[in-house]
Amino acid sequence: MRFLELLASWTVPGHGDAAEPTVAEMRERIGAAFPVVRRELPQVRDLTVPGPAGSVPVRLYRPAPPGQGPLPAVVYLHGGGWVLGGVDDVDAACRDLAAAAGCVVLNVGYRLAPEHPFPAAVDDAWAVVSSAVREPGRYEVRPGAVAVAGDSAGGNLAAAVALLALDRGLPLLHQLLVYPVTDTAMDTPSWREYGSGYGLDAGTLARFMGLYRGGADPSDFRLAPLRARDLTGAAPGTVITAECDILRDEAEAYARRLAAAGVPVELRRYDGVVHSFFLLPEIFDAGAEAMEFAVRRLRAAFDDHAREGSAA
Repeated sequence: MRFLELLASWTVPGHGDAAEPTVAEMRERIGAAFPVVRRELPQVRDLTVPGPAGSVPVRLYRPAPPGQGPLPAVVYLHGGGWVLGGVDDVDAACRDLAAAAGCVVLNVGYRLAPEHPFPAAVDDAWAVVSSAVREPGRYEVRPGAVAVAGDSAGGNLAAAVALLALDRGLPLLHQLLVYPVTDTAMDTPSWREYGSGYGLDAGTLARFMGLYRGGADPSDFRLAPLRARDLTGAAPGTVITAECDILRDEAEAYARRLAAAGVPVELRRYDGVVHSFFLLPEIFDAGAEAMEFAVRRLRAAFDDHAREGSAA
């Protein structure tokens, strides 16, 4: 498959040598991988949010012109193993999500490892989520109607932020977790079965996890949400997984833990696809199907919140 060949080119060394590519080389390759069509929206603008170590860059997408009333919001956290990626890499998906779900999307440019190891990324993500909840007028967001979403390492951050919100009493409407990293153990059957040749290489993600985690406790729930002691009361969730993905089992285990804690959650696995399919509807029909499913789930959460508000 051409897609898997391209993914391999991001991680295998060039020029016939045996050295691992540097982080800088991998960032350069991933940034040029897949040109996509970007949907036009009435408002797309870059802004910053105060964070614990300075300003956090955020790209705001709005599917209606400014001044036409508040909308619900999704704070989106990109993937890339906490080491690669940025707002540009999920720009097309965020535009599509804003248009289809009828919401503001805040695409977060959190700090990356190894320059900024844990907990820098989760701290930046928290800064943006808490700002959206506590300062809705700044973003023309409907008060109380903020969800969090992310893919891969971004799904890890979204799950971590949802647990921080629970711990700190910050109301979140929903958590959309797309093939999230939920543990640090790296020992599930899917890790062993799909560790090489399926896009997301187990060795590469283990390397990235080491760069991000540093010397932090591997059981810290901000790193490993699956190891949180109690998920009771967390935001309702949607978990999307890919059959041929090393992260499949831990993501599905997290969905089961949410359900066991009484958290409303829906898990959907897409068969015959690999990691990254959600962001590549041009290549995977299942990517478009998964986006439609995610939009339905978010719209249902937004509609429930609106009905509750009108009944109050």
